[in-house]
Amino acid sequence: MTILTGWLQRFNIHFSDAPKSPWGNGNGGSNNTGGDGGGPRNPWAVPPGGARGSKPTALDEFLRRARGTDGGGGGGGFSGMPGTPGARNLWLIGAGLILLAWILLTSVWQIGPQQRGVVTSLGRYSGTLEPGIRLTLPAPFANVFKVDVQNIQTDDFPSGSGGENLVLTADQNIIDLAYSVRWDISNPQDFVFQIADPKETVRATAESAMRAVIATTPLDDAIGSGRGVVEARVQQLMQEVLDSYNSGVRIRGVAIRQSQAPNAVIDDFKAVSAAQQAAQSNINLARGYAQQTLAFAQGEATSFDKVYEQYRLAPEVTRRRMYYETMEAVLAKSDKTIVEAPGVVPYLPLPGAARSLPDAAPAPAPAKPTPAPTTGAAQ
Repeated sequence: MTILTGWLQRFNIHFSDAPKSPWGNGNGGSNNTGGDGGGPRNPWAVPPGGARGSKPTALDEFLRRARGTDGGGGGGGFSGMPGTPGARNLWLIGAGLILLAWILLTSVWQIGPQQRGVVTSLGRYSGTLEPGIRLTLPAPFANVFKVDVQNIQTDDFPSGSGGENLVLTADQNIIDLAYSVRWDISNPQDFVFQIADPKETVRATAESAMRAVIATTPLDDAIGSGRGVVEARVQQLMQEVLDSYNSGVRIRGVAIRQSQAPNAVIDDFKAVSAAQQAAQSNINLARGYAQQTLAFAQGEATSFDKVYEQYRLAPEVTRRRMYYETMEAVLAKSDKTIVEAPGVVPYLPLPGAARSLPDAAPAPAPAKPTPAPTTGAAQ
């Protein structure tokens, strides 16, 4: 009973005071049922005079005013909430925010250190922006094209990992050529406006210049030591053509990565190259032998000239000396026996003499000494 009595007291307290709400104090009715009094109607109260559907409630009125559909003049809006702007003001604030975002996004540009900004005003070139934070007119009155002027781009020929790039040389030979071209942007304005497709233009110019140079280069230079000359000529020709287009492109270098015969004839080409190298080696050996023989003959002639000068000064002595030198050179390579005088038995080195005779021939008998002739006794 005590609990029930406490709840009844609380219920009486709720009905003793006038209801208070964000929409007013409800002075128009005695039981908080709303009314036509001075304050606004409670949106959750039953409208006076009958059912809810007979007359719009305060909540319906609030929503109608928020949508700006109030037929009464003067701006409508959220007039039910004090301090709240009307619908027209909200539309103006939203439009202002959109306008501010549009200006910030299309007028403020951040240009990187490696970039340049090409500015167009109504489609016409009006300037180039340097690195930093730059301001322009908003779009569509002005537009900015960012161009990277420090990036070096590389184009490979042929493109991709496979395939052949057959080129005709000056001596009617076909080679498989692979090379690369490095380039960057030297003039952002010309790069943006002068050519429609810069990358394809550079590739077409590179192929045309390479074929033009190889067409005037022999096979040996194209696949051998002449590659450096070919690269320099291609780079120069490409730069001249691109400058004539006002393309704003600068060629950094051309590098030949591969220069060889086509795959269909690579074995025969290697055989021909090996034969040419062998022929060149034989020619070099012959030239070396000729130079060596010529040098030896020239030395002999010089020596003979010196001997002739000595012979002219002393013919007899020079003749005898030449005879001795010749005999010394001849006899030094053969076995010999020297008999000094008649009537003297010489010492014959039989083992040495037998060594110089054939194996089947017997050793000859020693010769008898011949008596010396007598002179004067017979007389």
